[in-house]
Amino acid sequence: MTTVNLEPASVTLNVDAGGIATVVLNRPASANAMDVGLLTALHRALLACHVRPDVRVVILRGAGRHFCAGGDIRDFLSHGDRLPSHVKEVATWFQAVTTAMLSLHQPIIGQVHGYAAGGGGLGLVGSCDFVIAGASAKFVSSAVGVGLIPDGGLTAILTHLVGLRRAMEIVMTNPTLDADEAHRIGLITRVVGDDELDSAVAEYARRLASAAPLALAECKRLLWNGLGASVTTALPQEAAAVVRLSATADCREGLTAVNERRPANFQGS
Repeated sequence: MTTVNLEPASVTLNVDAGGIATVVLNRPASANAMDVGLLTALHRALLACHVRPDVRVVILRGAGRHFCAGGDIRDFLSHGDRLPSHVKEVATWFQAVTTAMLSLHQPIIGQVHGYAAGGGGLGLVGSCDFVIAGASAKFVSSAVGVGLIPDGGLTAILTHLVGLRRAMEIVMTNPTLDADEAHRIGLITRVVGDDELDSAVAEYARRLASAAPLALAECKRLLWNGLGASVTTALPQEAAAVVRLSATADCREGLTAVNERRPANFQGS
């Protein structure tokens, strides 16, 4: 097992002798919420996998109770009037992460337990090539609930995964989907028992690692390129919209309401 040191340590990367790289979002105290530190470390981890010929497949998972809670609301609120410029930095790094995931030669398996929430958590799910979830996993796009929109290419990818009508419902009304429903509509690849998740993902990774890597890379490239133009267009448009919305009173109210655990009172300003 090879450990790659990343700074900050909000993401860890280990590569085993079979060429399976495990990338772990490592901010469990905040449910692996995304801040600039996590995103920059995740980007470095993906680039490290990209340049290593011994890496055959990548597993992406979260430490602690949840996969990823999305953007770090407390971090957003701490920036006060500077929120739009901070959100622009976060969105730019999330674009870079999504682009790295889609362009990585190796297949990426998302291993989801707990919540995959917000534009960030659900965005990562959308950009994985395969997603295996524990039976108790939950999926929710809560960005509209804080006056923002989902990003990470999700507004383009989600329609291809689940269809336009269901995508509209998921991003605009924020239903919480259980793992079985997420699987039924095509959001994820497979559901297994919670106690089987580690072994199921490991077996799936070993199967991919034993396949012809150049053939897998071409399959991945061609399949993503089937919708890649729309995702590429969506990424900067999403980021610009998130930055605009982060300057609104509704966004500040939504973030504060979530932080204070109360309903938001949006005024349309």
